[in-house]
Amino acid sequence: MQEAATESAALQEAQPTAPKPKDVRPASPSSEEQVNLLDEVREYAINYTRNLPDFICLEQTRRYVDPDGREAWRLEDVLTARLSYFDQKEDYKLVSQNGRAATDVSYAAVGGAFSMGDFGTDMRSIFDPASHATFAWKTWATLRGRRMLVFSYRVPLEFSKYTLAYEGERKGDVQRIKVGYRGWVFVDQELKRVMRITQEPLNIPPSFPIVQAEETLDYDFTKIGDREFFLPLEASLKMHSRGGVWTKNVKEFRLYRKFSADAAIKFDGQEPPPNDTTKEQPPQQQPQ
Repeated sequence: MQEAATESAALQEAQPTAPKPKDVRPASPSSEEQVNLLDEVREYAINYTRNLPDFICLEQTRRYVDPDGREAWRLEDVLTARLSYFDQKEDYKLVSQNGRAATDVSYAAVGGAFSMGDFGTDMRSIFDPASHATFAWKTWATLRGRRMLVFSYRVPLEFSKYTLAYEGERKGDVQRIKVGYRGWVFVDQELKRVMRITQEPLNIPPSFPIVQAEETLDYDFTKIGDREFFLPLEASLKMHSRGGVWTKNVKEFRLYRKFSADAAIKFDGQEPPPNDTTKEQPPQQQPQ
């Protein structure tokens, strides 16, 4: 019996193991396919805002600070705004800050780092022929379970509309510069739509207070009424100042609704929790 068991074990060991499945990526698109794809995406990007419905949504921004660049992010505050999109124009109304109602305060008056233009402006600027952007095929990727074609791009300074703004310690003391920029565009292989955009400004002057900035904007399908539309899902902005401090904003867009004169978004005065992808702690009380 022992010999039979030993022989059986030896036979099992001798059996060849099945090869591990490989992630076989499609072949790189040909030059002609790349040109045709980019032309199709450009047409979509330029006309994107024209096909959006009038809507309102909740924009929640969590703002962080990292004093020494070690990825030790400290949550500074949470801004909640009512964003309305009507007649292809965005309008922001601050609703609360750290759960406390905000009245008669403009969204920009809060100060600190913030960004706008998520509803098509960035995408249109990249693909607008007037920007003279150059594109280059890079790789395949998977984003939220879908296959993506990834292109790098670069917009030269002389044709750029990308601006950086920095507000000093004095209220209203704002410095602005225009820069060229580069980044990545993730295009859904099946839908031929932009699912993610990254942006990085180039050649920032040494005299400017911001050394580096990075932006990422994600799009996905969202239901408004009885239809689905392709809308911003989340946006992030990281900036590094010459003093060594890093700041990070993470914006989430929620509770999309059809726009009307009396449309309202209610959340009982409580800040909605972040998505599962973010695990931040609530704002900490700062020393007085």
